[in-house]
Formats: sequence, C-alpha cells, structure tokens
Amino acid sequence: MPRPVQYNTKIKLVEIPEGYSGEGFHATSFDKIVGLARANSLWPLPFATSCCGIEFMATMGSNYDLGRFGAERMGFTPRQCDVLLVAGTIAKKMGPILRQVYLQMAEPRWVIAIGACASTGGIFDSYSVLQGIDQVIPVDVYVPGCPPRPEGILDGILKLQDIVHNESLRRRSSEQYKQLLEGYGIQ
Repeated sequence: MPRPVQYNTKIKLVEIPEGYSGEGFHATSFDKIVGLARANSLWPLPFATSCCGIEFMATMGSNYDLGRFGAERMGFTPRQCDVLLVAGTIAKKMGPILRQVYLQMAEPRWVIAIGACASTGGIFDSYSVLQGIDQVIPVDVYVPGCPPRPEGILDGILKLQDIVHNESLRRRSSEQYKQLLEGYGIQ
C-alpha cells in the first residue's frame, strides 16, 4: 500500500560555491559563503503607495509565494530590513522621507524599483511626481510594468539575488561605491 502523503520530489537545492571538498568538509572563500547566505535570506521592506503595491501583495500570496526565495519575513521597520521595495508613485514631497527610510536600513542594503512610476514617474509627468526614485536613492534592480505582474516582481527578486550573491564584501568600501553615495549626498 503506498503512503498517503506525497512528498515534493522537485526540490532544487542551492549550488555549493566553488571550493575544495573532501569527505565531510567543504572549504571555500568567505566572500562566497557570505554572498550565499545574504542572497537566500533577504529581508524586504515594502514602500508601496499605489497600484503596484497591490501586485506586490499578490506576490506575497500563496499562488506566487515570495517566501520560496528566502524573503519570507516582511519587515515594517527599516532597521530590520536590507531590501527596500519601492512600488508606486512617489511624490516629490515623499522623496526626503524615502531617503530617510533608506538611510535607516541595515547595511548592506539594496533597492528594487517596482513599476513604471517608481522607475520613471510613469504616466504622471507633472511637477509633483518624482520622475524615478533614482533621483534620491541608488537603485539596484528596476522591475518594468504598469503595474508589473507578480512574475515580474519575482524576476526582480531573482536578479537581486544574483547581484547579492556575486557582490564582493569589499565593494561597499571601494572608492567607486563611495563616489556613488557622495553623488546622492550620503556619507
């Protein structure tokens, strides 16, 4: 008689970083282990203002399940998060608040601009709408769409995981990164 519980046999394990393996051990560089851990334990902070936020809520639901990719825990305080998910229209008056939230986040921190409004201002080409959040904070991944489908948001998370996994531990202290932050007025 077969077992009544069917187990998921299509489990994909994370690949082991390059290194030296033997019986009962694996040796690799510290950068690769930290990158692997960071990429698979992202703590997102949603900053949703309009319709893209609804699509992001669908991404967190059971049909798409963002938790499968290591982003299970949604944080609602910037001090506990390392990924800022900006979804929706950002007014110019909200620009300083968005920047303050970014600065309060744990380091290292990454940003995903979800949708046309967060990326470029969208259809709102007016004096009151910020024409892309990259005018106030640096952005790592742009997710296109108006509003983007949940599959697009998941693709953005996967792209960010690639960036995080391959990022050197020393990139944040490099001159190029410091110049990027100085361009935004961040010390």
